Amino acid sequence: MKIRRKLPKPPRSKPPLYVIGFSASPTPADLQTWFDLEYGGPLSFKATSSGEEPATSPLMAIHGPWSAWMLFSAPSVQADAWQQRLEWRHTACAAVGLGAAAKSHAVDVVLHAARLARGVSLLTEGTAYDVTSQTYLNPSDWTDRPLIQFCGRDHVTVVHADDVERRRDWFYTRGLSKFGLDEIEVFQPVGLPSHTITENLLDIADELLRRGQSPNVGSTMLIPNLAAPIRVVRHRTHPSADTPLTLREISW
Repeated sequence: MKIRRKLPKPPRSKPPLYVIGFSASPTPADLQTWFDLEYGGPLSFKATSSGEEPATSPLMAIHGPWSAWMLFSAPSVQADAWQQRLEWRHTACAAVGLGAAAKSHAVDVVLHAARLARGVSLLTEGTAYDVTSQTYLNPSDWTDRPLIQFCGRDHVTVVHADDVERRRDWFYTRGLSKFGLDEIEVFQPVGLPSHTITENLLDIADELLRRGQSPNVGSTMLIPNLAAPIRVVRHRTHPSADTPLTLREISW
């Protein structure tokens, strides 16, 4: 008897990776044709559960061993909520998110989800919003890379904020959590060049993505592009307007 592989279901408690706003939703056939031409395919879709309306229920978008869930047309209540939150003109939206996946495949699965979001954005001339990194992507903002190429900076950003209480600058990443990793942060005296700190954090993020795990508190790491090793100082959770940030403070 042939054993069927059980498809991962969309986690109901987790937000999507991408929300794409538009005026008219693409069909699964539209995206399938585009994806197969762009990335070689085959892309296929399977329902996550029976008895639901296909247009407003998630589908699993499968390419080889990778899968991500897609909601081609979010219910009006969800679309209205995203419109208010993101303050954009789009009255309809789609969503792309991750099902359950092994941590060792996190990069491949996140990349697959990003390609799906890119496809919807290009087909509809809409705006994609990266929920984790809080980045807006219009059709011209996507970086077209070869199928086998991955660049961490396409998925991770660095935020610069003020730590008013202690009179210092706060830099932290947004995007590592997509891959099951803690975000990283560093505090610096006010006035130091922000570009250098941002580049250093992105280099460290690239190395963490390559290793596939967050470093332990008290450990040190050698980063190829940094002159000095980094040290992990502490682990903490910071409240955020949407989802609390799990952070590891580093120094160098």
